[in-house]
Amino acid sequence: MAKKTDFTYSEYSEPHRIRTKQILKQYPHIRGLIGKDPTTIFAIIGLVLFQVAMAWVVRDQSWWIIIGAAYLLGAFADHALFVMIHECAHKLLFKNANANRWAGMFANMPQIFPSSVSFERYHIKHHSFQGIHELDADLPNRWEAKMINNSFLGKAIWLLFFPVFQLFRLSRLREIQNFDWWIVANVAIQVAFTTAIWYFMGWAAVGYLFLSFMFSVGLHPLGARWIQEHYLTHSADQETYSYYGKLNTVAFNVGFHNEHHDFPSIPWNKLPAIKKAAPEYYDTLHYHKSWTMLFLRFLFDREISLFNRILRKDRGRVPLKDVAKPDAEMKIEEQPTAV
Repeated sequence: MAKKTDFTYSEYSEPHRIRTKQILKQYPHIRGLIGKDPTTIFAIIGLVLFQVAMAWVVRDQSWWIIIGAAYLLGAFADHALFVMIHECAHKLLFKNANANRWAGMFANMPQIFPSSVSFERYHIKHHSFQGIHELDADLPNRWEAKMINNSFLGKAIWLLFFPVFQLFRLSRLREIQNFDWWIVANVAIQVAFTTAIWYFMGWAAVGYLFLSFMFSVGLHPLGARWIQEHYLTHSADQETYSYYGKLNTVAFNVGFHNEHHDFPSIPWNKLPAIKKAAPEYYDTLHYHKSWTMLFLRFLFDREISLFNRILRKDRGRVPLKDVAKPDAEMKIEEQPTAV
């Protein structure tokens, strides 16, 4: 079987802004779902306390127990915290932008690595410039896709070290500011928190938190989320996929990815209501039912490689400072037009 040697290129704009206009024109009451959910902060507090408590429980245990606890429990908690950081990046908790950023940094603490502020910067551009290689951090580097390609071992290594590969992508995103005092604050908080965990609980507790983070985004069924969202697993034309499986319960509905891209100003707990209100727009799209099955398929199916992504060269008229809130800013009377 011939290996893919390049990405799939599209001459069309990303589909979400156009679909948002169509849905709002037909179902204007969906605007009522747009807003903030400050109660999400209690989920963040609970998850952070859970990870601190788990670090304390396993601090004197064998490494086999620590690894098992991180894989079976910690990974789910850290993945949920990542979703909470995602909510903060879209400013879906509080009206004050800085309050959301502080909440994101608080959610980031058990994850060892300071990433919440930088994630906000790059993720918003992913929404505004989906498929534009020099601005979309969700896209793999060409050398990354070529090196990993479609082999089982390569894809397993890619998932295992997923955060490392993401770091290598930042050098190509030169237009995005990646350093300021918010970054410094994020780093300082992470250093202080991790140092406190080490001082009061020891290296085993730090190891548990480190492994929880690595499993939550990597070689774990939860890692299939990165494949689910934008990899071409069913159609060469559909570039965004939702997941409607049971793990949405512990992942704060992050699987509703088409819905989120169409309406990024709607918080996590109301995403299912979008699909329910406009079923004809989502029931006709391909979707995933199981992250576990997708995880195994990605590893073993040689027809899926890192080249299974859509790229576009035309950035359209979207300004670099776009904040990815087309649903909140869009006028219902506007007719759908390509961006």
